[in-house]
Amino acid sequence: MYSPGAEEGWSPPLPLGFQVSLTSVLMLELVLGFSSNLTVLVLYCAQSNLVDSVSNMVTVSLHVLDILVCLLCLPLTVAVILLPADGSGGGSLATLCCFHEACVTFTSVATAINVLVISLDRYDISVRPATRLLTPRRAALLLAAVWAMSLAVFFLPFLEGDFFFSGWRWKTNRTLLCVGGQGYHTGLAMYYHLLLQVPCFFIAVIVMLFTYYRILQALNIRIGTHIKRGPRAPTSTDATSPPPVAADRPGVQASVSAIIALRRAVRRHRDRRERQRRVFKMSLIIISTFLGCWAPLSMVNVLILCMGPSDSLVRVRLCFLAMAYGTTIFHPLLYAFTRQKLRKALKTRVKKRVVSLLQVDPAPSGGTVIHNSWVEGGGQRKGRKPRLEGSDATSNCLTVAVRE
Repeated sequence: MYSPGAEEGWSPPLPLGFQVSLTSVLMLELVLGFSSNLTVLVLYCAQSNLVDSVSNMVTVSLHVLDILVCLLCLPLTVAVILLPADGSGGGSLATLCCFHEACVTFTSVATAINVLVISLDRYDISVRPATRLLTPRRAALLLAAVWAMSLAVFFLPFLEGDFFFSGWRWKTNRTLLCVGGQGYHTGLAMYYHLLLQVPCFFIAVIVMLFTYYRILQALNIRIGTHIKRGPRAPTSTDATSPPPVAADRPGVQASVSAIIALRRAVRRHRDRRERQRRVFKMSLIIISTFLGCWAPLSMVNVLILCMGPSDSLVRVRLCFLAMAYGTTIFHPLLYAFTRQKLRKALKTRVKKRVVSLLQVDPAPSGGTVIHNSWVEGGGQRKGRKPRLEGSDATSNCLTVAVRE
């Protein structure tokens, strides 16, 4: 169960530049990911009408997951990177590494399943809008199963080393994919959690490709049917419309009606083509983001399973893990702020906040009032007020005289 040659000495620590750069990236992801996802959740909680559909329910589940990743998983990764060089700590070092692997497994599996559920929801609402399979009750049961599975895989690294039963494997200085200990645990029995992360990633990618392909295909079919039905609508309205005033020139009226109908059909066709390009671009960005963030980590996991752990693979895995944490920043941009209702709610709250900050404070009671000519508009002098009153009185007298 141990790597050969591990008794010769401690594995070399991480370089200082590597620690500083990677820690800076992780802290930036923690701040940006936590603040953006928390903003989304605050907006959803402040506006009760935002969480009234299945799509919003599955999106909220993903943002809650990202907040947990920022609060629990990212700090543990930073702690693993900043481990002491001499590997002091013995069993506590191995326990910390086990907790870190548990959090990484939870993040990987839960993110893949939540993204898969969002893809299924978008497929359901785009391909079958009239007869949806994901009702609110089914969506709640599905999300409960997703979270139960995600929490179950968290304990898999502990079960691999008999942590809850004997704990003998954690009393040594050997670590589970952490640089700084006296070698690594080897053998497939210690890395079932990696064996689980790889198929979850590939299944999520396959489902995303299938669902978004069907979404685009359904959108093309609807555009084609609407384009075919477009020219018929003006002809029917022209046939049933009352005769115009210029009935003596039917050729001119028919030409004008045809031009108007053609312009409307072209405008509708242009709008639908623009919507098609927007949906295709968004689908491509979503799939590319998931692949770019999680595919490198999955490839390294495959290499560790095939070749066994080593210092170089563990360091590369830490870099790709930091890249995978970047989804906590991209998810609010891709799944939340692209929604019109959420953007409208955000603009409303920002506008109210700005207006409240720009409002002039009321004058204090019982104190001296200082007039500001820049605010009150022109700096009126005391001598002008009686003249204005006199002009008002004169105008009133003239009004009375006119009435008499």
